[in-house]
Amino acid sequence: MRLNQATDYAFRMVLYLASLPEGTKITGAALAEKQNIPERFLLKIMRNLTAAGIMKSYRGVDGGFALQRSPEDITLFDVIEAVEGQTELQRCLHDISSCSRGCSGMCSIYNAFADIQRDLVTKLKAIDFAELARQESQLQAACGAAGDGPLKKAVSNEM
Repeated sequence: MRLNQATDYAFRMVLYLASLPEGTKITGAALAEKQNIPERFLLKIMRNLTAAGIMKSYRGVDGGFALQRSPEDITLFDVIEAVEGQTELQRCLHDISSCSRGCSGMCSIYNAFADIQRDLVTKLKAIDFAELARQESQLQAACGAAGDGPLKKAVSNEM
């Protein structure tokens, strides 16, 4: 399974907003610049995140984007589902009738992937963006203490 580039960008956008004070609003242009994401692509991804109730969009002169939910209430799974749609490791996990053997979910491969899928979903739902923002802050602090590592350079380029 490989997540697409839009999902990676979505993770970065949500993580960045999760690291700001709650309710902070930022323009799409500023967010695109800070996260090095093409603005047109960012706006397309934002539509998905807004439709999923992760982001809130504000129009007008003071417009922009903010998290609609608390970072504790947004998980990796939520973002993946918002951008990628329903994701299964095997198509028969979503549609049993798609089995070309006609097994209707009664085979060892289906059972193995069903277990893996359950574990994957459970783990993705257990990781929220409040915790990721805390970890990111600690990593940035550690890079600052360690000198000019790659993360520090990336962070200083954002500011």
